[in-house]
Amino acid sequence: MRWNLSRLPWPGIRIAIGVLVVVIAAVSYGSWWPALSAWVDRTLASQSELPEDAPAHRPHAASGSTLSLELTPQARRNLGLTDRYLQPIQLSTYRRSITVPAIVVAKPGRSSIVVSSPLSGVVTHVHAVTGEAVMPGELLFEVRLTYEDLVDTQTAYLKTISELEVEDREIARLEEATRSGAISGRQLLERRYAKEKLEAFARSQREALKLHGLSDRQVEEIATQGKLLRDLQIVVPDVDQHSEDEELRLSSAATFPVSYTQPPPLAFPSLDAPPVNTPADAQVEESHLLVIDSSQVHKGQAVVSGERLCSLSDYSQLFIEGKAFENDVQAIANAAKNNWSVDAVFSGSQGRETVRDLKLAYVSNSIDSSSRTLSLFVELPNRIVRDETNDEGQRFVAWQYRVGQRLELRVPVEQWEQQIVLPIEAVVKEGADWYVFQQNGKRFDRVPVHVKHRDQRAVVVAHDGSIFPGDVVALKAAHQMQMAIKNQSGGAVDPHAGHSH
Repeated sequence: MRWNLSRLPWPGIRIAIGVLVVVIAAVSYGSWWPALSAWVDRTLASQSELPEDAPAHRPHAASGSTLSLELTPQARRNLGLTDRYLQPIQLSTYRRSITVPAIVVAKPGRSSIVVSSPLSGVVTHVHAVTGEAVMPGELLFEVRLTYEDLVDTQTAYLKTISELEVEDREIARLEEATRSGAISGRQLLERRYAKEKLEAFARSQREALKLHGLSDRQVEEIATQGKLLRDLQIVVPDVDQHSEDEELRLSSAATFPVSYTQPPPLAFPSLDAPPVNTPADAQVEESHLLVIDSSQVHKGQAVVSGERLCSLSDYSQLFIEGKAFENDVQAIANAAKNNWSVDAVFSGSQGRETVRDLKLAYVSNSIDSSSRTLSLFVELPNRIVRDETNDEGQRFVAWQYRVGQRLELRVPVEQWEQQIVLPIEAVVKEGADWYVFQQNGKRFDRVPVHVKHRDQRAVVVAHDGSIFPGDVVALKAAHQMQMAIKNQSGGAVDPHAGHSH
């Protein structure tokens, strides 16, 4: 008997097959249902362990992942993620610091110099103006002396010297006459006594001239040349050097420089040799450069001995005076004991500038009774940022830091070794979680981390396996990348993101 399946109706075949499958499933229920139930339970358990904001699966970034972000080269430049801000993580030392307000002040005994007139006279010429930069030994003022005591003392000294010369000639004549027997030796003895009196008087006059500021050489010149010293030139003193042969360089005709210190010798190079200015020479010149803050005299003005002529300032070395609270005394004393360096933060139109590794000079031993603050002083090396000379040969400079400038000092109070330290812009917070963005080729994966400590500029991330030394993370723009991830996942954008109210 042959079956002709083509004659059977197709709907009936489908019903028969369905009934057969149901019968077989019911018969074998005990063999396949336990395995299927266990697989469903495992699937549901794995889905419940995922973060609440994560999808049921983690597709590639191109398919809309919420845990990584792919940035175009243009986007990286917009975020400022240059090679400088994509660096491998390194273990470093973190110093927990306190911030104290501070101000730039002059260095006592060095920054300010007062130039006074050593003798009375009339100003005949002013060679420097207020604001001009000058070097030690350069001419400031010319003064015609009118100091009567000095003039009288010089005159008396010259008269004594002349009388001594007369006595010497008379003694020589009497010695010749005494040897020939023409006169007795009594007259010769009297003349020798008179000479001794004149020599004693000359010595007292020499000491009086020295009290007026003249040196031994100048007193000797008065005696040998027979001329009064009447012209005075005052030059820029040197802050660092003080010559033992200190003198007022005066003259009777041509004037010579005069100051409280010996000016440096002038070098006259060959006309064929070009001037050479090495970096070391420039550094020495900058360290000795002085600025005229104020000039109080004019041409034709009469000045008396000790009158202030001008004031100079040396801005190459300054102090930062910080004002710490009384509760921070012990922490600051600990920083000074450990010789920890201090950072200074200046704020300006170009942003915040940090000057690192400054030396803590000393801490005040007393607390201000009115403000209840403790003063600490930090050395601040300065440098010239502008140096110009006008058509009249006057030099004007501008220093980077100025007296009275306000800033903040970061004083370390605790030190942690071998830590992962990142800038504050490298982490972002969402809820109870902190994240960094680790570079993975063209993508940046969001990695949760544990922040052990943070301040206004840096965070300390726990070395717990979330990130490792050598991993490359974005050192800035973490907040912007977090917002981009929320946008691509379809979450609503916070209208206050990036703003503080």
